[in-house]
Amino acid sequence: MTASPLFEFALLSFISMFTMVNPIGVIPVYTAMTAKLSPQESRRVARKAALTALLILLAFALTGQWIFRFFSISVNSLRVVGGVIFFFMGYEMLQARLTRTQFDDETNHEYINDISITPLGIPIICGPGAITTAILLMNESQSPLQSGIVLGIIVALIALTYVLLIGSHQVTRLIGENGNKVMLRLMGLIVMVIAVEFFFSGLTPIIRGMLKIN
Repeated sequence: MTASPLFEFALLSFISMFTMVNPIGVIPVYTAMTAKLSPQESRRVARKAALTALLILLAFALTGQWIFRFFSISVNSLRVVGGVIFFFMGYEMLQARLTRTQFDDETNHEYINDISITPLGIPIICGPGAITTAILLMNESQSPLQSGIVLGIIVALIALTYVLLIGSHQVTRLIGENGNKVMLRLMGLIVMVIAVEFFFSGLTPIIRGMLKIN
């Protein structure tokens, strides 16, 4: 018994988006950046970051190709920039620390608004890979039902990410501070590898185009 084309498309879409959004990989960054916030403030960060990522992903999924053409932006350029951002973020995670910390004269409200949008919402949850995948999947959709499946998967994954984030502090309390630093370093190494892949996957076509190499 073979799976229906619709099920295969849905499964492919889910796996592709899950890999790019990587809800589990967001946890170490989130816990490190909200370690000194209260539980209520941490939940606010998770909610705003998830909402930011959701709106950006839906916007690009629905209008991505038009936006890219209007501003003359290429997906490859987005990959290069995202790779650079990811690399520096991964390096900081590898040192078991993050550059973006709260300044003494900065209120919690300002800090929450800042980190919720960048780097948590963009590019940690909604990175170049997730944006590109959303655009490509919408382009491959051959019916309104398939387009609806892609949009539904995006909403479901962001909801899953939000649930994991609001429950992440309980997990980090179980593994302790040392365990959290080990996990942060491991994820930092993975993020740096992903960054290199993003950077060169975007840079290679640009150089080939400049040199007119087929």
